Amino acid sequence: MARGGEEDGLAIRIAMWSGPRSLSTAMMRAWENRPDTAVVDEPFYACYLVRSGADHPLRESVVAAQPTDWRAVVATLTGPVPGGRRILYQKHMTHHMLSDVPLDWLQHVRSAFLIRHPRDMAASYARAREVVPTLADLGVARQAEIFDQVADSLGRAPPVVDADDVLDAAEPVLSALCDALDVPFDARMLHWPPGPRPTDGVWAEHWYGSVRESTGFGRPGPPAPQPPGLEGVIEAAWPYYQRLSRHRLGRG
Repeated sequence: MARGGEEDGLAIRIAMWSGPRSLSTAMMRAWENRPDTAVVDEPFYACYLVRSGADHPLRESVVAAQPTDWRAVVATLTGPVPGGRRILYQKHMTHHMLSDVPLDWLQHVRSAFLIRHPRDMAASYARAREVVPTLADLGVARQAEIFDQVADSLGRAPPVVDADDVLDAAEPVLSALCDALDVPFDARMLHWPPGPRPTDGVWAEHWYGSVRESTGFGRPGPPAPQPPGLEGVIEAAWPYYQRLSRHRLGRG
């Protein structure tokens, strides 16, 4: 696979693949705080909702706000970077990538993977939606499939970062991520102004309460009690998390 995004000699397109509730919006904030970077928030969400029939909060608003044809989404992701900036950071949810949507466009991006312990991901999801998530909701199996496809094309493992590592030591982990993606680290990634962004998806009102109050990476306080009924999905998700965790930057 090509490094990605080099066909115009300048633009770099970074696709960050994660499941929900994995520090993904805070990571998008970090990249958006760079003056050389534009961001796009979950561009396949409406396409996923229409093709899957999934009933999510603010479903109709999401469908009205985004293209529902994956071809139109791909054209945007591989087209000019907004604002003439050098980097386009793409925040992707792996469960949005249904298996019948081709991934050949990944040759035009540099893929990285953001993981989180299934216990914390499932608990956060359950609190946000007041449901027990399924394995498909967490997207970890699809994340592993996309990881394997990218690794096969590159001939090596693509970069993996763990949300806990970012929370514990944001600067060295983000610096290592930038190095792995062959872009310079910018310390402005460590802090950002609070509040909403025009780039936030319309679903932000339901999902982004905490990150809109944030100004950087850090643990907000003692963890909330784990909602009941999550043991099965945590156990099912664990092997996928563990497999990608072996490749995480800064491991050991």
